[in-house]
Amino acid sequence: MKKSLLFCLLLLTSALQAQTAKTFKINLADEAHMVAFLPENPSGKAIVGIPGGGYSVLSNTHEGTQWAEWLNKQGIAYFVVNYRLPNGDRTRPISDVENTFRIVRDSAANWKINPHDVGIMGFSAGGHLASVISTLSDFDVRPDFTILFYPVISMDKRVSHLYSCLNFLGKEGSDDPELVKKYSTQNAVKRHLTPPAIILMASDDRLVPPVTNGVAYYSAMRNAGNECAMFIYPTGDHGWGVGPWFKYHNQMLEDLGNWLNARQTPKQDAIRVACIGNSITDGHGIDMASQHGYPALLQRMLGNDYWVKNFGVSGRTLLDKGDFPYTNEVAWQDAQAFKPDIVILKLGTNDSKPQNWQYGESFKQDLKNLITKLCPSLNVPTKKKGKKNKMPMDVTPKIYLCTPLPAFKSSWDINESIIANNIIPIQLEVAKEYGLNVIDLHTLFADSSDLLFPDGIHPNEKGVRKMAEIISNALKGKTE
Repeated sequence: MKKSLLFCLLLLTSALQAQTAKTFKINLADEAHMVAFLPENPSGKAIVGIPGGGYSVLSNTHEGTQWAEWLNKQGIAYFVVNYRLPNGDRTRPISDVENTFRIVRDSAANWKINPHDVGIMGFSAGGHLASVISTLSDFDVRPDFTILFYPVISMDKRVSHLYSCLNFLGKEGSDDPELVKKYSTQNAVKRHLTPPAIILMASDDRLVPPVTNGVAYYSAMRNAGNECAMFIYPTGDHGWGVGPWFKYHNQMLEDLGNWLNARQTPKQDAIRVACIGNSITDGHGIDMASQHGYPALLQRMLGNDYWVKNFGVSGRTLLDKGDFPYTNEVAWQDAQAFKPDIVILKLGTNDSKPQNWQYGESFKQDLKNLITKLCPSLNVPTKKKGKKNKMPMDVTPKIYLCTPLPAFKSSWDINESIIANNIIPIQLEVAKEYGLNVIDLHTLFADSSDLLFPDGIHPNEKGVRKMAEIISNALKGKTE
């Protein structure tokens, strides 16, 4: 019996070694470290693994290191985080995982990893930690995709796993409604900004209720129009991980593998395009705007030499004194952290509202401040007599300033007269001063009320396609 067991272990080790080129450990902090498994034939994809254990222990075998064989076989680099348990101090595990992401992305070239294709995979309480990093961490340590196995999502003790809540927030914190709401991560999902996710659970899970946890996260993602898939298996209860005893083990691996393979990954040297704007950029009225809004269509038109990201937020103003200034948003911080090569800047529509345009005298300066914040190295060229200013070729990002679409109706008190007679002239003046490229959507949509939704403000499906075509042609140097 012992010889048979030893033989099986040798076979398992041999199989792992056949797919794994290198294994090593890196210390993260006292009592915390990560274990790396680098594949023989790297695909460029990497996953940071977060074991479960109710924030009281680490289940780092079938929810940790035992995943290395399957992942490395797919060419995926794998990093298991043995994080510090919170004991009421949530910053401990959060900082351990964030440090892992910094290390992986900083070492990406040496480990043959695409730094834009680093995901996170969490189990149970580790799924909660993975969702925290996916929704609340800064852009530079946020994953590119998220895998959640039977995750704890809610920190409400009444509908979640009691001890995960107590251990993560502490006794006092778990009774604090604001902390409970903040770290119940279905409340932290952000449109366009929270990475694509796949959730895998069993319907008969008796430890972490699926409906108030994993399903709640899926619902938040779907309602935000973010990419998300969910697989709920008939049986299996809780904690199966990669264990072969799970009845749907093979199906689960196939489901996960297909999802990973279907993801489009940006090239490492892709030209980064940041789409900054209000609801028209955000995709108001377009179901699943993350896949069907104008930035998503622009991505498909430009191809994989470009990496287009949507940083639009509905209702936002360029004016800093407006009711909802864009520069107060996480999307604005993310857009800068994205370090774009090109910016498509489309703000101004909401500034025309009476409560906002009362501060219209600040519009020009606020626009200039936003431009120079995006491009600190931008110097205003000296204008030669008889010639227009031109943005220097070596200045990054290259900014394309879009005029607002015509407001065919005064919905939400948006004022077409102010757009045409005040906002656009200021935009053109600033564009000339800085040598920016202008995309005059106002003129190009002047006779296109049929391309807008009935509100007369937002483009419909045909309208966003026209926007994407116009902007794509501008980036490629084509003329209408």
